[in-house]
Amino acid sequence: MNRIMLVVAALLVSIAAVADEPEIRAEVIVNAPREAVWKAWTTEEGIKTFFAPASHVELVPDGAYEIFFAPESPAGQRGTDGMRVLLVQPPSALAFTWNAPPSFPEQRKHRTHVMIRLYAIDEKTTRVLLVHDGFGEGPEWLRVRDYFQKAWTEYVLARLVKSFEPK
Repeated sequence: MNRIMLVVAALLVSIAAVADEPEIRAEVIVNAPREAVWKAWTTEEGIKTFFAPASHVELVPDGAYEIFFAPESPAGQRGTDGMRVLLVQPPSALAFTWNAPPSFPEQRKHRTHVMIRLYAIDEKTTRVLLVHDGFGEGPEWLRVRDYFQKAWTEYVLARLVKSFEPK
């Protein structure tokens, strides 16, 4: 019995530690079929509709997942230069590495992780769950996390929803 209690206690501590992880979780409902939302996240044409004016996507594990917010800027300053695909499970899951914007030069050297999950609510509606984790510790990392909390919710996901609204 004591052994079981120790295992349960260890699991509870592990769950509590994960709960303290400074991750971003955001979700939206998109009025579009899951396959259409998948294409928005995974094709250069789709990315232009809501995310950024240019991109380079190789939809295979360790392929490129580069989103260019400033495509005219020098290499390394265009956006997510050098980011990689971590997971591809069409049409339900995509994960990729991510970096901080150039305004956070030390944090930009590191990689965080973004997971996109797509859930078909029905034939014409998709729930999109975004989880962004891997943030470091300290005040600058908190600023990076706050930056992305706003960017993902107020910009990227809001524009994704809007991109599927009737014109």
